[in-house]
Amino acid sequence: MSETADVEVPAAEAAEGAAQILDQRYRPYSGPRHGLAAAMRAVVASSVRFTLGLGRPARHKFLPWLAVVIALVPAVVFVGIATVLDIDMVSEQILPEYHQYYGLIQVALFFFCGIVVPESLVVDRRNGMLPLYLSTPLRRWSYLASKSMAVAVTLAVITVGPLLFLLVAYTIEGSGPDGLGDWLVVLVRILAAGVAIAATITAASLAISSLTDRRAFAAIGVILLLLGSNLVTSMLVEVAELDARLYAFNLGDIGAALKDRIYGVGPPIALDEGEGSPGQRLSELSTMFVVAANAAWVLAGAAVVWWRYQRIDGGK
Repeated sequence: MSETADVEVPAAEAAEGAAQILDQRYRPYSGPRHGLAAAMRAVVASSVRFTLGLGRPARHKFLPWLAVVIALVPAVVFVGIATVLDIDMVSEQILPEYHQYYGLIQVALFFFCGIVVPESLVVDRRNGMLPLYLSTPLRRWSYLASKSMAVAVTLAVITVGPLLFLLVAYTIEGSGPDGLGDWLVVLVRILAAGVAIAATITAASLAISSLTDRRAFAAIGVILLLLGSNLVTSMLVEVAELDARLYAFNLGDIGAALKDRIYGVGPPIALDEGEGSPGQRLSELSTMFVVAANAAWVLAGAAVVWWRYQRIDGGK
């Protein structure tokens, strides 16, 4: 393509008010080209900002940050108590153990999924941005990988952030891990458990969101999947006393079981829980089975998303 060229018009004609004809041709792009990796980073960053409402009106910030606050407030309170009050928070059973804290944030996590995931995928299809994304170095696989990473990052705010505050509370209390090595082990477990839970829920939620172009339907579908899988499998295993391996279809509990294995503990069982209780039945599952079940959720979700996007006309 040639550079833009202007056709000169005699001064006399210009003075008389005659129209000037400018021959504007397209210029080739001569700026820096950063390639696929930079395009994926840009999609991840922009998707995280969009779903969290950053740079958008206040109404888009309220719901996602409400879920974040619900998840973070207990951990921040624990840090404040450990800093201000001179009491043994462990012996007084004020501080929960790391694996137990996830029970406090499960509602916030499910609520967050219903908001974040539809925003990440559905909006691009409804406003026609998908073909524009695919006109860049991005391909379908790299676009979907970028969106998945963005959702996982935003979910990590819920699954990892509060536990880091809890680690600080234990450290201030003086009841935390002994020595740098043990402290790092706990930190790695927090990161691994948070990522594992986020990965499983991300894959399943993306699969639901890929099946509809309406955010409301996607949000309802995600919430129904999370809550419905819990209700149905609990009835089959606990009421009908069927095989405990049916918990593999319980998105929330099978992720919680993997989290417990990462922390090296069994499922938390209350004092009034007996034989056949949810915690007891989950403990029947082997670690290998729990890992395989979570991997199956991730692979199944990815397969549904890929199948769906192969049938969407968006270019490459």
